[in-house]
Amino acid sequence: MFCSWPTRLSKRAALRSNKLRERTLLDISPIVDELAKAQTLFLRAADEIASQHWNTKPEAEKWSGAEVVAHLILVERGVNDAAKRVTQKTPKSFKPWQKMHLPLWLVRVRILRRKSPVPLVPALLGHKENMLNELRATRTRTLDFLEETQHRDLGAYRWKHPFLGSLTTYEWFEMIAAHQMRHGKQVKELARQLPKVVEISQKQ
Repeated sequence: MFCSWPTRLSKRAALRSNKLRERTLLDISPIVDELAKAQTLFLRAADEIASQHWNTKPEAEKWSGAEVVAHLILVERGVNDAAKRVTQKTPKSFKPWQKMHLPLWLVRVRILRRKSPVPLVPALLGHKENMLNELRATRTRTLDFLEETQHRDLGAYRWKHPFLGSLTTYEWFEMIAAHQMRHGKQVKELARQLPKVVEISQKQ
């Protein structure tokens, strides 16, 4: 049985459309890989903190594991919300010097200590597994956004980071990965400190 010309043409058009769509999909795999690596390393570090010590601080001015995770959730939610809002508009034009920013690797290292401009939300603090599940859910929303917008070039959209300078949408998601790696190191330090802190508090 032969297909009619309109049917055959429509099939060919569909195939061409699919191939064109495949060609125009942006390669976001490097960003996705970095996000996956950061998440894995962070969760591995968090595993080293016992659930009963999840809300324990090593010192009064330092964060507990719960506070670190709450901070990560808030920052990633903020980036997601900003990305969705900014990319719904026409991209703004920027002068070359307005696009300048510090290198993202500075976020990963813990040499420069800066107070976070994002205040903690006490309502986010809770049991360890609940908080880690919310962290995973937040990351899922990030990956969903990247996948849904893969047919668009979001590199023209940018907004300012409080310390680094002007970042593109993609650089903001790279920053999320670097930021999580930074705090993964913090959590590993915390896991080493907590047994001594708990031991001292029990003797007092």
